Amino acid sequence: MKVLISGGCGFIGSHIVDRLLKRSDIELCLVVDNLWTGRKDNLHHINDDRLKIEIRDVETFASDVLFDEIYHLASPASPPWYMAEPRRTIESNLIGALRLLDVLKPGGRFAFTSTSEVYGDPRVSPQPESYVGMVDCTGPRSSYDESKRCTESLLFETLRTKGLDLRVVRLFNVYGPRTRPDDGRAVSNFITQALAGKPLTVFGDGSQTRSWGYIDDIVDGLERYFWLDKIEYPGPLNIGNDREVPVLDVAKYIANLFGGRMIIQHPIPINDPTNRRPDLTLANKILPGWSCSVPYEEGVKRTVEWFREEMKLSKVG
Repeated sequence: MKVLISGGCGFIGSHIVDRLLKRSDIELCLVVDNLWTGRKDNLHHINDDRLKIEIRDVETFASDVLFDEIYHLASPASPPWYMAEPRRTIESNLIGALRLLDVLKPGGRFAFTSTSEVYGDPRVSPQPESYVGMVDCTGPRSSYDESKRCTESLLFETLRTKGLDLRVVRLFNVYGPRTRPDDGRAVSNFITQALAGKPLTVFGDGSQTRSWGYIDDIVDGLERYFWLDKIEYPGPLNIGNDREVPVLDVAKYIANLFGGRMIIQHPIPINDPTNRRPDLTLANKILPGWSCSVPYEEGVKRTVEWFREEMKLSKVG
């Protein structure tokens, strides 16, 4: 089997690469990543001749090789990153998917990591896959939200008109080791601020909720859905933690881990969703026995320790 993973040097992508290389049926695992938000350090621990890394934009990728399986994760997922370069964000998702479909072997599998952002600022909680969402298609977050939605459309219409072995997941608020220190999302922001001895910044009053999924749990679900279990369902499928926690509670928890760091409030960004919680009814049916078993309190402690070591190494370097 020849497999390709775009964004394989990224936070989630690198964990997927780890799982892929446990498979004995893979002869080539090609990572395509432009290192916009990914880091080669995320794969430095791998010593496997089957792994090849090509540093380039996925939207310009071409190859004479056709791949049996393609996993498309190339996209920033943090608002500061995708709001800074909206065109590039749209291209990585949508144009990237078009390029990757061109190098998929007939009958091959295409897996895409979409996002809970397709639900926008939801009026329904928890959010089932059938919910069409409340996305502002002209707002500052729209380059990410809408490029994910449009890529879903491309893939499901390809499935309808031409046939495709498809897997589409919608991920909810993933956190954990290998997140960039400058990622810009809540958990990593709070941890890096606390480690630097700075106040923790909460946007708005912190009452907005998120469903925090620890990376190991999320990748367990992705591994089962993408290739491990014999599943015919193309998606979309919610993958996340259905425990809903206010952002302020997470900030307070992390502040207390560091002896009581100060928490300050900043104005809430435009279109910041008020709530996030996946309806996992379908996931429980498709992936029986899977769940996010790591509580955010434990996951945060593990993530703090990883960041602590990472920042020590950065200072040494």
